[in-house]
Amino acid sequence: MDSISKTIALKNELDKLRPISREQEDIIMQKFRLDWNYHSNNLEGNSLTFGETRALILFGITAQGKPLKDHFEITGHDQAIKWVMDVVKGDYPLTETFIRELHTLLLKEPYEVDAITPDGKPTKRLIQVGQYKSVPNHVLTKTGEIFRFATSEETPSQMHDLIYWYRAESEKTDINPILLATEFHYKFIRIHPFDDGNGRLARILMNFILIHFGYPPLIIKTEDKLNYFAALRQADAGIIAPFFEYIASNLIRSLEIMISGANGESIEEEDDLDMEIALLKAKMISESSSKKPFVRSKEMILEFYDNSVVPLWKEFIATCSAFDDFYLRHEKWVETADDADNYENQIETIRQIISEDTSEFILTYQFFGMKKEGSEESNFTSRYHIKLGQNNSINFKLDNSQKTVLKKTYGSILTREEIKLLCKEVKLMHTKTLSEKV
Repeated sequence: MDSISKTIALKNELDKLRPISREQEDIIMQKFRLDWNYHSNNLEGNSLTFGETRALILFGITAQGKPLKDHFEITGHDQAIKWVMDVVKGDYPLTETFIRELHTLLLKEPYEVDAITPDGKPTKRLIQVGQYKSVPNHVLTKTGEIFRFATSEETPSQMHDLIYWYRAESEKTDINPILLATEFHYKFIRIHPFDDGNGRLARILMNFILIHFGYPPLIIKTEDKLNYFAALRQADAGIIAPFFEYIASNLIRSLEIMISGANGESIEEEDDLDMEIALLKAKMISESSSKKPFVRSKEMILEFYDNSVVPLWKEFIATCSAFDDFYLRHEKWVETADDADNYENQIETIRQIISEDTSEFILTYQFFGMKKEGSEESNFTSRYHIKLGQNNSINFKLDNSQKTVLKKTYGSILTREEIKLLCKEVKLMHTKTLSEKV
């Protein structure tokens, strides 16, 4: 019996056991959700272990020494999965809007990644969420050839065609949901409609289709990623049958787990015990560290500087520069409280002098000589003091009022909304001053 025939036979066996009790189904689906979150993200390079992933999802325990971005990837992916599992219970249609909303849940907010310009120079590229790509995202293969996905101009029409194709296929009476979900996965990957997250989203959408037709979610294990990518590469070469076979063979495992759970049998796998031990270790370390006094480290400050101070500085400059035309000239700089006399420090170089004793970052944009007759001696300074406390507290104070605009802790980063809030205060303060003088 081939894999596709076996999945159909197992699905029939599962249907005979339905309805499954709510309690047992919750146990089964929690296992699928934890496995899905770990493996799908790890396939794309996420550094959290299974135990760390499970600790984060079940208990909110963060992994020490792991990037914040990796934690956000896991929690965003989990939110997307939970939404899919909720909406699929109804007759929720698969639309472009739904896909863009899923992408927003998955990536949460825009961020920058390293990139290369067409002439080979390093640069930064902004990853947008919930929006189709605006620049090419072709990839360079091992042989040095460029593998091309849909262009940014082609993407909207190809996504429209993909949804139209899916609706037509899903309404056929003789549809095979396994083939439909697998082909949708491949067609979506060939378009690569977003700047990032396409692989994770393709697997979420494939499982949305499978669950819609009564199948359990399919988990592609990270240790099997070479076979997964090899099957995709064969499909790229026009040989798609191995990819259908690969997906079906992995679905067998999910069906067998669900059948065991429906029969009241254990659904733990051989490696689950090792993963459980890792979880207990993480929980024990977290509880132990929570009883210790907080100790600020250089690494904590550097992580906060890179992920919060740098993006705030860029937005701070953009906000302040809107007032340049009111003055004859301006200067801008970043400094630490320990190096306040050095006006040469800028965001690119000040990182080198950060230590565990750094107590404050100061962002300054100073305007000189208002362009209003009689006000040539009028100056204005926009300045943020970022106070780095010893007790796990970081306070943002606006120099003009010395009020605390925002409070954060080490290990957290400024969201895009918080950066906008901080810069809005700068704009309001300057606008108020100008209105009094103009």
